[in-house]
This record gives sequence, structure tokens and C-alpha cells, in this order.
Amino acid sequence: MKKDVSGTLGFVSQKDIVYNKLLPYADILDDESNDILGQIKGNLGRAVQLREIWPGVLFWTRKLSTYIRLYGRKFSKEDHVLFIKLLYELITIDKLEISMMQGLARLLINLLKKTELLSREDLELPWRPLYELQDRILYSKTEHLGLNWFPNSVENVLKTLVKSCRPYFPESATQEMLEEWRPLLCPFDVTMQRAIGYLELFLPTTLPPELHHKGFKLWFDELISLWVAVQNLPGWEVHLVNLFARLANDNIGYIDWDPYIPKIFTRVLRSLNLPVGTSQMLVPRYLTNAYDVAHVVLWVSALLGGPSKQAQAQLSGLFNSITSFFHPSNHGRWLMKLMKLLQRLPASVVRRLHRERYRKPTWLTLVPDSHKLTEADITAFVESMMQPVLLAMFSKTGSLDAAQALQNLALMRPELVIPPVLEKTYPAMETLTEPHQLTATLSCMIGVARSLVSGGQRYPEGPTHMLPLLMRALPGVDPNDFSKCMITFQFIATFVTLVPLVDCSSAVLERSDLTAVEREMCSASAEFEDFVLQFMDRCFALIDSSTLEQTREETETEKMTHLESLVELGLSSTFSTILTQCSIDIFKVALEKVFNFATTNIFETRVAGRMVADMCRAASKVHPAQSLKLLVPHCCNAINQLAVNEEVLSEEELDKELLWNLQLLSEVTRVDGDKILPYSTQLVQILQLTLHLKCKQGYTLACNLLHHILRSTALIYPTEYCSVPGSFQQPTQDYLPIKDWGRPGDLWNLNIQWHVPGVEETRFVFYVLDLILQPELLRLQRYAQGERDMTRDDVLQSLSIVQHCLLGAGSLFPPLRGDQAQLIKYHFTSCQCNGLFCFISPDHILEHSEDDTKSLFSIIKIISDLLHFKGSQKHEFDSRWKSFNLVKKSMENRLRGRKQHIRALLIDRVMLQHELRKLTVEGCEYRSIHQELMRDLLRLSTSTYSQVRSRAQSVLFTALGTYNFCCRDVIPRVLEFLEPDRSDVTQQQFKGALYCLLGNHSGVCLANLHDWDCITLTWPAIVRSGLSSAMSLEKPSIVRLFDDLADKIHRQYETIGIDFAVRVSSCLSIGQNYRYNHLGLRKQAVPLFQKVLLLLNTPALCCRPWKFEHIAIGFMSLLLRDDHPLPSPAVLFFVKSLNHDSLLVRKVGTATATTLSIHSVHTLCPYTLSIHSVHTLSGDRPDNQWLQYNSSSLPRTQQDWEGCTFVEKTHWGYFSWPQKLMMYAPSEEQPKQGLTREEMTEREQIIYDHFSDPGFINQLIEFLSLEDRKGKDKFSPRRFCLFKGLFRNFNDAFLPLLKPHMERLVADTHESKQRCVAEITSGLIRGSKHWSYGKVESLWELLCPLIRTALNNITVETYADWGTCIATACESRDPRKLHWLFEMLMESPVNGEGGSFVDACRLYVLQGGLAQQEWRVPELLHRLLQYLEPKLTQVYKNVRERIGSVLTYIFMIDVNLPYTQPTASPRIKEFTERVLLRLKPLTEGDEEIQNHVVEENDVGEQDERTQAIKLLKTVLKWLMASAGRSFSTAVPEQLQLLPLLFKIAPVENDDSYDELKRDAKTCLSLMSQGLLYTEQIPLVLSVIFQIAGSSSWHARYTVLTYLQIMVFYNLFTFMSDQGAVNDVRALVIRLLEDEQLEVREMAATTLSGFLQCNFLSIEGPMQSHFEALCKTRLPKKRKRELGSVVDTIPSGDLVRRHAGVLGLSACILSSPYDVPSWMPQLLMNLSVHLNDTQPIEMTVKKTLSNFRRTHHDNWQEHKQQFTDDQLLVLTDLLVSPCYYA
Repeated sequence: MKKDVSGTLGFVSQKDIVYNKLLPYADILDDESNDILGQIKGNLGRAVQLREIWPGVLFWTRKLSTYIRLYGRKFSKEDHVLFIKLLYELITIDKLEISMMQGLARLLINLLKKTELLSREDLELPWRPLYELQDRILYSKTEHLGLNWFPNSVENVLKTLVKSCRPYFPESATQEMLEEWRPLLCPFDVTMQRAIGYLELFLPTTLPPELHHKGFKLWFDELISLWVAVQNLPGWEVHLVNLFARLANDNIGYIDWDPYIPKIFTRVLRSLNLPVGTSQMLVPRYLTNAYDVAHVVLWVSALLGGPSKQAQAQLSGLFNSITSFFHPSNHGRWLMKLMKLLQRLPASVVRRLHRERYRKPTWLTLVPDSHKLTEADITAFVESMMQPVLLAMFSKTGSLDAAQALQNLALMRPELVIPPVLEKTYPAMETLTEPHQLTATLSCMIGVARSLVSGGQRYPEGPTHMLPLLMRALPGVDPNDFSKCMITFQFIATFVTLVPLVDCSSAVLERSDLTAVEREMCSASAEFEDFVLQFMDRCFALIDSSTLEQTREETETEKMTHLESLVELGLSSTFSTILTQCSIDIFKVALEKVFNFATTNIFETRVAGRMVADMCRAASKVHPAQSLKLLVPHCCNAINQLAVNEEVLSEEELDKELLWNLQLLSEVTRVDGDKILPYSTQLVQILQLTLHLKCKQGYTLACNLLHHILRSTALIYPTEYCSVPGSFQQPTQDYLPIKDWGRPGDLWNLNIQWHVPGVEETRFVFYVLDLILQPELLRLQRYAQGERDMTRDDVLQSLSIVQHCLLGAGSLFPPLRGDQAQLIKYHFTSCQCNGLFCFISPDHILEHSEDDTKSLFSIIKIISDLLHFKGSQKHEFDSRWKSFNLVKKSMENRLRGRKQHIRALLIDRVMLQHELRKLTVEGCEYRSIHQELMRDLLRLSTSTYSQVRSRAQSVLFTALGTYNFCCRDVIPRVLEFLEPDRSDVTQQQFKGALYCLLGNHSGVCLANLHDWDCITLTWPAIVRSGLSSAMSLEKPSIVRLFDDLADKIHRQYETIGIDFAVRVSSCLSIGQNYRYNHLGLRKQAVPLFQKVLLLLNTPALCCRPWKFEHIAIGFMSLLLRDDHPLPSPAVLFFVKSLNHDSLLVRKVGTATATTLSIHSVHTLCPYTLSIHSVHTLSGDRPDNQWLQYNSSSLPRTQQDWEGCTFVEKTHWGYFSWPQKLMMYAPSEEQPKQGLTREEMTEREQIIYDHFSDPGFINQLIEFLSLEDRKGKDKFSPRRFCLFKGLFRNFNDAFLPLLKPHMERLVADTHESKQRCVAEITSGLIRGSKHWSYGKVESLWELLCPLIRTALNNITVETYADWGTCIATACESRDPRKLHWLFEMLMESPVNGEGGSFVDACRLYVLQGGLAQQEWRVPELLHRLLQYLEPKLTQVYKNVRERIGSVLTYIFMIDVNLPYTQPTASPRIKEFTERVLLRLKPLTEGDEEIQNHVVEENDVGEQDERTQAIKLLKTVLKWLMASAGRSFSTAVPEQLQLLPLLFKIAPVENDDSYDELKRDAKTCLSLMSQGLLYTEQIPLVLSVIFQIAGSSSWHARYTVLTYLQIMVFYNLFTFMSDQGAVNDVRALVIRLLEDEQLEVREMAATTLSGFLQCNFLSIEGPMQSHFEALCKTRLPKKRKRELGSVVDTIPSGDLVRRHAGVLGLSACILSSPYDVPSWMPQLLMNLSVHLNDTQPIEMTVKKTLSNFRRTHHDNWQEHKQQFTDDQLLVLTDLLVSPCYYA
């Protein structure tokens, strides 16, 4: 590749698109690309020097991305680096408009895409600018206030950008990033999510091995131990997993993962969320925060291989344990995840193999030999996956995932993968009753086709299956079953594309050097001819059955149904593939057969006719000379004979035979152009005869013929798609076609045969155009000038002839001429554009016969083709590109890579490249002729008929996207229709104009262009149009249009830049920094505001409907910005709108007033504080103690207050200190607070005056305390921000006025009043951030009694609002600043005043405040716990639940994370010990625990037992609440409570139980799902053993259900500890012999589950143990005396015998979908016990019926495992009368 340093290029290209070298005009491309590249480089440089971001830089970067699409990265390395650096500088410009940033970022991503082209030596990019950009946009402080509007896609673009730049970050980056983000790692804070997210995104993992100590070694231990320690899946764990997956994949062999492997697989299994056990409750966050399959797969595939082989063992274990979930009878929400895992894992392993074995080595780190995958590794991997994949073939989600998995597995090990699939395929082809089996197996066969056909050393017998498969697939061409038919076509086409259909049976005799398999293939190839002919018979049958529907003729349906068109497509493409691959002998036979079929029958032209014509076309495309010789003369003669007499020309309904021959002829001529020339005279004669037929169907077919003749002579295209270059016509001695089975095309010797129009063909095209097009144009011109009359049908006919000429010969027309339309000053050179000028204008038709819509449709099509058609249609190209990619995917070889596709695909790709070059003409010059065409379109877009309008509009939108800046020309014309003073506008025109502004869903929206000039025109016009006479709100369609318009503008609007600082990039080596403002823009943004304001204040609008006022206000709210203050009139308007009558206006007013208050912030000077921490630990340390709340040193005086350093954000100081901590300077250095009116700016004065006016305030409070929607209202953050801003900027100026209102509202219990006062209160507390001590103190003197009153008046509706109020007030505030609030809330939350509800609410509000403070208030938490402990025995359920929740927050800080000091906050351990003491009466007694319901709290002291039960209820609530919240579970502490829970939990699933039992059950379910550390397993097991020995059978039963879930959810952790496995086995087997029947049965179920997920294996000792138990003798039945008491306790012998039978039954049920070798014997042993006493008989019956149910589907297969005698016994058992007993 790199040899091409030819004279033309003059540089070594980085990586160009290879397909360009295969085009027929490849030699001129180098000059062309050099020319364009030169223009791009020159103009980009000039644009940057002139600092013209828009349009200069934007236009030329767009050109650069088009260049990359067409030529690849065809520039030198130096240019590549310069482009990247320039773009990087541009993207990180401060205040660059977001949409531009996005465009540039996408281009930069494209330039960085191929990492291997630039190494770290060539390029280094800084990381910090990207981080600042991310931070500014994704965590924008002003976006939620409506000051910035960002596009939705911006987040993904930014992330991809960082991913692309990551490999080039400098080596010091890792350390800098850790220093930047480590201080944010406070696990209780939202910043944790942010920090870990940043680490995942930014940390570079591709450093070379010698730099690893500067890379991942700095953070790996710390983060992995954090991951191991976290048990409850917080949101940020997913980010950690993604980071580890990437790290593992980039550094295979450099990290030792072995110690973590069981933990990794356990967590992967947990995150699949599979249903296990009997009663299971899912913790909701397990679903929302589950791992992303793509990353899990990456991680697992990177762990495979290496010396230890541990990962493969665990992976096999994983698949063994979940195989049964893949069975088609299982279905659930978890299935999608499992299928994704199945599909992605083989693909990932193939990618890794490709990287280790086939990829060219690049600068990226290579995998060391010791860790490369060996052959044994691959075999083990494929084997572990086969069973689930084979089950998934028939899954309910379809067989696609399985097919993709098989395709990749077959690349690695065809001999393991293909035989089992074939075993399923052959029977499926025979069956008639189960068509879904056929579709599933065929789609899987298509996936493995290439591996099967190409054979190779691993699977030489593969190709011998090919012919049997093809022959058996033929019955699938079935007219009655559509999906079967389609999959069969796909199947046949796939196989035939890979194999040349040549009969080489003679080679067996002629050559002696063949292997046995090759001889077999040769002799089989004699059947190819049979196959082709049989296939054709099937197709003819299909066609005949489609013709039968004679009803079609009468109803005149124009189109085929959707299904028929799909079948037609399948049929024609399969048939043409078959003919392409045929040898010439087979072809001749096939051609004759088709010719006879086509000429002896006459078909209707709609359905069957199209299919036959397609088959004929396929034949003529493959070998044009032979086919045309037969077909063309036949058709021409037939047509000439039929059309001899004159009447035919004027008939309305033509003879079917004539139509059919015309159709056939029009399809057959779509072949290689120079093969048509010999027949040119005949064809032209036919055209002249038929183009002017009266019958519409007739002349349409003639137009198609014209189009096809012109097209095949005028275009460039390849003429053959055979799978081997050259032909198959060589003697078998020296060329053996079977060697080419499944051979990939060779990219360098493709030998494409191109058709390039020669001189004669061009001459022929122009001759036809002169003959046919000129007269039509003349007729139309005279008609348009009114010189001649034509009927509508004649006009339509002429137009369609013109249109088809245009379609056929469009690629040869000269460019449209005309002057440039001047719209904007250019700084750059122009680009050319082609087309044809045609003088048809719709004006005449629109004036005289506007209802002739068909002609208008035709005109619209012609205009559209003039503007866009260059020989192929955009939408056709797109669909071909899509289908090319689909075929490529289904047949590619990912293992080898390097474009090893089949030849037909490669040729197709070259052709697509050619079309892409013709279609890519964005940004053509806008000339005066285009201007005329656009005006015609606009006129059509506002005409009377809606269908005409909508078609014209869609063409118009496409055109707007194509030509530069033509929007500026169109917009004024559209807006003319909306002018209020024009009286001649009809409603239709008005609607049409609105639609033009609205745009379609993908194109340009004119009302919302990114351009101030356009917005200043359109927005005022939309608002003004409310006064237009054509505007009527009675018509719902117009109302809807205005709504849509406003909605679309609001959805799509993005803040437009006003000024950029362009940093002059290093490429220009100019030292100074310039500031370059778009001053023009700034001048426009302000008048736009004034225009909209003026309109709002015009009296006329006020009497018009409110709608337009709303729209105008909406527009103004979009124009608020954070970099430019509002003009004063606007401020006045918005403040007034706070008290407007309309609710909607008030809402916008609140939102905007909030932003006003933001604008007038007086910035406070910061100072920095640096704390040097010596500790490497996080948590409570001496150096962050001063941050914590300490009641002995609270700032209670002016002096203390000023001397105290407040740190507002909660996360600082927990993990580590940042380098520099920003703080606010002390008050004497701050700017003056609390200005007087004279010192304020004009804007501030407006606000000040209004809020100081008592009338205004009264009205405002009145409005704010109104109800909006009953029961739906919530605390509004917008209003909170409004008050916060007011109090922050104007100090306490308005407090005196508000105080009486607040006191009045707080006394009123209505929810809207309470909510209003809550919003003001929280705004006050947060707004008082910088007030002086005196003001703050007096503020609290007012607030404390207020909040007290509020809490006493609290109601069900308002408690949430007050909770939000206090939580908002405490958020990100230093607790020492709010000590008044905390002390007041802590006074006595649970005092029983006002009933249980008020108690619960007080706790709720307190919890809201404390939770915001996290780890900084240990003292308060201790005080609260002390206060609550005696009160834990509450009677009221709501108080209990609330206390449980509060306890969760109290203990939240007690985590066992690595590197963390023990906390100063309360600890669970000590609390549990105290609780257990009080629960003693329950744990000691043995009698059952009943729920004593005594609801009085004060009837003296009740006995300890009742107290203990009440306490237990509260403790249960705490356990339930903390299950999903805390990071780590306190396992040792919870274990001490387990015995109690097992005692209480009920066995049956019954909801009628009391609260205590239900809670106990829930707790057990949640605890059993918890993640255990390895060291905790022995502890849990010992407790479980102790309980299993308890006297209550309920407890023993519940132990088993607990065990099932616990083992499955910690499967690999358990399996890595052999001792634990043995213990569990012993326990289950012991409980099989329990005296209680239910316990025995549960033990059997548990055992069968463990066997099924391979936790235990069925080994000899266990089996013989069960068999021995089975043989226990039963005592003889004694005859009982009448009336004697029947002894019900079963004897020990019976129990033992039952245990043995249960054990056997568990073994049998543990493999529900297959029959292992040991099973037949066990079934026999079991059948002996069929007549034992109950309960044994019941067990045996259940087992047998279950066996029958699960093995029924595949009984034919399973039968093979049994001997004949065993089958006899079995049949007897399964259908014996006892089965029905």
C-alpha cells in the first residue's frame, strides 16, 4: 500500500480508501484529491487567520469531512497531525457555540478513529481542556435555569471525543487526574458518581509497559479494593466495571486477575438478575444499576487464556449454571440480557484472536506470548458455549442472536460447531408440522455457511453437506408460507454465492491427484443442473399461484402488496445469483426454460408479470448476447404485429399480450449498454410507436423502456458479479472449480469488468433525446404560453416522458448555468454543480387547472430531479448501502479480517463508492436558476391541495440542505404570507407557509436556523401573524400548527454564540491573543428582543387570542443568556409578568425572574486554602475534624462567626484534600452587601421597586399560594430559586414586607399555602449565605417559631413539601452555619404531641436535613440515636417505619471500605449488641412468637416479651430499609438476628399474615440475596447449621429456601471454597431425612437445583448412598383394631426409604432437557417404588410426570439413550393406568 509515493501525490498517504483504486477512472483521482486537499488546507488556514469561525471555518471543515468520506485519510502524517491540533484548539475555544463545537468534534473523532495511524510519539493532546469542556456542558450551572440550551446529542459526542483523544494524553496525565478527582470520592455524596464517571472516561489505559508505573499502577489497587468492598451495587459501580473491562482488554498479560476471578464471575452472575428459589423479592436497584453486557463481555474475553486457566473454568461454570435458562420454554425480562451475552461473547473472543494472530502489529502494546490464547483454550471456550447456543437457537426472541454466536464460534472450531447444527437442520427440513424449526435452523446455517463450504484442514468433510442441503431446501419455496419462503431464498442465495455451480464430475476420471473428499465433491457436482432446473420449477409454481388472483385485474390496484413485493425481491435476487454462478452449459438450459415459460404464457403486469420479467432480466444481465438474441426480436415482433392497426393507439384498455410484451422488453433492456446497440433501430421504432399510446398503463411501460435504454447506455457500472474472476469455462485438467468453494475475492486482482459509455453510446443517447425529448419540450412550452390546448392526460403524458428522459440520461447533462445569487460575502472559492435547465414552469397549470394534481406531482418530481439527480437516487443509495452492510455482516470472516469478503461483495462496494462520489455534492453554489426553481417550489408548497403542498415541501426541504445559504433567500418569501396587512392570502397559503417554517423531522427547520439574521426575521413574523386575516383559531389544524411550531422551536433551540475569543492556534505561530467579536451579532440579539417586546405591547395583539402572547413570551424566554444581561424594558416586562392573569405567563415569568436574579450577582472574591494532608486514609481523620459539627464550639457571637472558616460543599476533606481549596474571603474583604437604591443599576432598581411595593407583594403571594392541579403540585425548585436570588442579591430588604405574609400562611393548613411558605423559607435560608451575623441571627429568630408552627400543622399533603424545604435548605451548607435549625429540629422529634403522624413527619424532616450533611454531623447522629433507642418499641406502624428509615441514615456512614478510618458516627456493631440484649426473652423461649397487639403505650410496664416483640418490629423495618441503601451489609451483625427471623418467618405464601411475619419473610429474602465476602461464608454456614438443628420445622424449611438463593447469588465465591461446598452438601442430605414431610420435599428441590446449576455434581458415592437408603425395609402393616388410634408418626425406616427415593428423584429432575448416561438406570431404580406406601408413591408419580413433561419435546432424540427393555418399562410407567389414577 505504502509504495504509492508516486509523482502525482507527492506524499505518503496515511490510509486511503482502497476501493477508489479499482474505479475505472482511478488514474485521475490523485490529481483531483490533491486539488481539493490544497483548497481545504489553504482556505482553512485563511479562515483561521481572519478569525472567521462562521461561515469560513465551518464551511471548510465540512468540506474536509466530505473529503474523508470520499478519499479516506488521504493526506500525509504531518497534515494529519496539524488537522487534529487545529481542530482540538477550535473545539476547546471558550464560549464556542455548542452546535459548532459538535460539528467540529465529530470531524475530530473521525480523524482520530484509526489509532494505529498515529503513535504517541507523533501526537500528544492535553486532557484538561476536554475536562473543562465536559464539566461546563454536562454539569452546567445555568442550563436548568434556561440560560443555555444544549442539543440532546451533545453528551454522547463529548464522551466519544474523550475516548478518541485518550490514547494521546501525556504520561503525567494519570497522576494529574487522580489529584483532581480523588478529593471528590466521598461515597455518600453525588460527587462520587461524577468522579468515578470521569475516571472511567478519562484514565488512559493504553500506555506502553515501561510506563505502567505512571499509568494504572497508580490507581489499580485502590479502585479494585473499593469495588471488592462494595456490596450493594451503588450507581457508580457500573463505571468501575467499565473501567476494569477496558483496562483488562488493553493490558492482557500485564495484570494478575486470578485473585479476583471468582468475585468477578459471582458479580456477573448476580447482575443477570435471574429468578431463583421460591419466593424472591428483587431489590429495585439491582435492576437499574446492573452491569452493561458489552463491558462484561470485554472483561471476560480479556481474562481468558494465560497460564492459570482459572477464568475458563469459571466461565464454563457460569454457562453450566445458567444453561437451563436458555431453554425456549423459559421466558422473562432477563432473557434479553442472556441473549446479548451469548451473542457478544464469541464476537469478542474472535476479535481478541484476530488481534493476537492476524492484525498487523502497530504501536499499541502487543499481548505477550505467555498469555496468548492457545488452541486448547479456544477448544475449551467453544465447548463451554455450545450447549446454551444450541438451546437458544429456538428461543422466543428469535434465532438471530444464536446465529451470530454460531457464525463466530464456527470460525474458530467448525468441527465442533457445525455437526450439531446440521443434526438439528436435517430433521427440521423433513418436518412439516413445525415451520418455526425450519426458519430457526436455516438462519443459523446461513451464519455458518462460509465455514461449512470452505472446509479447510479442521473440517474437510464440510463441503459434502452442501448439495444435500440445497436439494432439501427446495420444498421451502412455498407459496403458502411467506416467512419460510423468504428464509429459503436467503439460504439458497447465500450458499450459491459461495460456490461456482459447475459440473466437474468428469474430473474424477481425468485427474489422479484428488483426495477422497474432493472426489466425492466432484461426483456430487453433477447434480447442480438438476438443482437449478428444480429451483426454476418451484419458482414457476410460485408465480402461477400468484397469478390465480384474477380479482386483482378488476380492482386495478396499482401496487403489489408489501409481502408480494418482498417475495418478488427475494425471487429475483436469488435467481440472478444462481445464474451468475452457473457454468455456460447449465445457463443455456436455464435460459431456454425461462424463455419458453415467458413466451408461451401471457401474464398480468402487476404481480406475476413482474416476477417473470425479473427472471428474464436476470438471464439477460448474466449473458446479454445469448439472451437478447432470443428475447428482443420476439418481443418486438409481437408488439409490431399487435400495434399495426391505428385503433390500438387510442384504446383506453390495451390488449394484455401487448402490455406483457412491452413489460418484458422494458425489463430485458436493463443490460450492458454496448450489447443493446445492435438492436437500436428496432427499439427506437417501438418507442415511437408506444410512447403516445392512449392507455396510461401502456405508455408508462413505454416510458420505463425509454428510461432503461438510456440508463444502460449512459451510466458507469460493473457488468458481472461472479465469485471468481474470469469465467468458469476452462477444461477441468488445469482448473478445478471445487477448489474455489467459499474462496474470498482477492482485493488486488478483482478484474472488474466495467461498463463505461463509449462514443457510439453517447451519440445514441443524444439521438434518442433529440428524437423524443425535444418535441415534448416544445409542446409543453407552447402550452405554457397558451398557444395550444392540451388535455390533462396529454400534459401528464408529456411530463412523464420528460421525466423519464431526465432519469435515464441525467448523468450526461451539462451543469445548470446561471449567475450566482449574492446572499453573503464569501471568503473562499466556489464549487461546481451539474444538472439540466428545463423551462417547464408550473405557473400555467396552477393558474388554469389547479386541481390537475397528477401533473403537478410530475412537475415536482422533475424539479426535484433537476436539483438533485446525478444518475442515482439518494434514498436508493442509502438502502443499498444498508443491505450491503447486512450481507457483509452475515458472511464476513472476523477472525482473519483484512477485507476477506467474497468477490461479489467487493465489487458491490466499489460500485457504491462510485455512486457515493456522484451523490456527495453538499453546499453547491446557489445560482439564479436555482433561485427560480426554488420559487416555483415555494409556490407549489402554498397551493390549494394538501397533497401537492406536502410533496413540494419535502423537495423544498431537501434543496434547502443542499445549497449554501439559500435559506436567506427563501425565508423573506415565506414570511410574506404571514404579513398581517396582506388581505389576499388564503387559508391554504397561510398553512403552507407555516408548514414551510416548520420543516420536516429530519431536514432544516426554517423558523429556527442557527443564524441571527434569520431569527430576527422569523420570530417577530410568527408572533405578528396572529393579526393576519387568514389566521383563524377555529380551525384545529392551524392551532395545532402553531403549537407544533412553538414546540419545535423550544425543543430544537440551542444558544447561539454572540462572541468568541479565538485563540490563535499554534499552527499560525502568531504570538498575541486576539479578541474577535461578532459585533454585528450582538447588535442583532438586542433588537430582536425589542421587536418581540414591542409586539407584546401593541394593543392590537392584546385583543387577539392569548396564544400569540404565550408564543411571544416563550420566544423571549429562549433568548435569555448567561453572557449578556437583559435590556431594562425586558426586565420590567418579566417582573410584571409575575402577576399576569394567565397561569402560563406567570410560570414563564417565575422562570425568567429567577434568571434575572442570577444576572445581578455581585461576585465575591475567593481566597484559597491549602491543607496538606499526610494521611493516605480517608474517613474521619484529625485533619478534617474541624469541619464537623461540635455543639461546644458553635459560632454563637459576631466574633466567632467571622473567625470561622465555612466549607459549604459536603465532600471536601472526606477522601483527601485537593491541592487548593477555594473559600470565600472574610467579610471585610468582600464587596459591600445590601446596597441602597441609589447604588443599584437600572435593572436592579426595577426589581427593587416592584418588590418593595406592598400591593405587588400581596398580589404575588396571592398567586403563588393558589392551587394549580389538585393533588399534583410539588415543591417548585423554580420558585425556590427566585426567592433565593432575591434574598442573596438584595439582602434582607424585602423581609419586613414578607414577614406578615409568611406568618399568615404558616397558620393556614391548606396545602398550597403551606407549600408557598415552604418555598419562601428554603429560599431565605439558602439566600442568606453571605449575610452578616446580625442579620442571620434575627432571621433565625423569625424562622424558628415559623418552622415549629409549620411542623405542628403538618398534614398528609404537605409533609413532603416541608421535607424538601429543609433538605434543600441544608444542601451544600456548612452545618455550623445552620446550628439554629438543627438544634431546633433535634429538640424532641417523637413526643407524641399531635399524634403518631406528626411524630413521623418531624422525624422525616429531620432526616432530610441530616442526610444532606452526611459525615459531618457525627455528634448530632449520636444524640439522635441516644434519643431514639428507648423509643424503639413504638406502637404505631408509621412511626416505626420512619424510625427504621432514620436508623438507616444514622448508620449509613459506618462502612467498611478499604483505606477508610473507622467512623466517628454511630456504629452498627455496638447498636446490635444493645438490641440483642433487649430481645433476649424472644431468643431464649421456645414457644411460638405471637404478635401481641396492644395499642396503648402507657398502660404501665408490659412484660418484657411484649416489649421485645415491638422492638423486633422496628428492627425489621430498619433491616428492610437499609437493604437497598447502604454500601456494605453488616453481615456479622445481621447473623445474630437470623435465628430469630427463621423462627418467625411463615412457610406458606399467604398474605393474610400479620405485619411481623411478612416483614420477617421479606428480610430473609433480601438478606439471602446479599453479596458475601469469602471470609463471611463460614460464619453464615455455622449459623445456618445451628438453625437446621432447631426443633421448629418451619425454621428448618426456611433454611433451605434461604440456602438456595444465597448459594446461587454467591455461586463462584462458594465454589472456590471446597470446605463450604461439602458442608452445604452434608446439610442438604441430612435434611432429606427430616421427620417432617415438607422439609424433606424442600430438601429434594434444593438438591435438584444445586445439581442443575452444577454447584454439586452427581457422583458415585452420592448415588449409592441414595440407593442404599431406598432399600430400607419397611415394617409389615399390622392389622389395626377397629377404633384404635392410628399412629401418624411415620417410622424411621419409612423416612429413610422416602429420603432415598427423593434423592433419586432430585437427580432425575436436575437435568430437565437432556438424558445423561446415568439417567436410564436411575429411572429403572425409581420405578420399583411405584407401589410403595404414601408419601413415596406420590413422589414417584410426580417425578415421572415431570420427566415426561420436560422430555416430551425432543423424545425422538432422548429415546436413543435407553435400551429396549428399559423403554418397555418406561412406556409402561408413563402411560400406565396409575398415571391417571
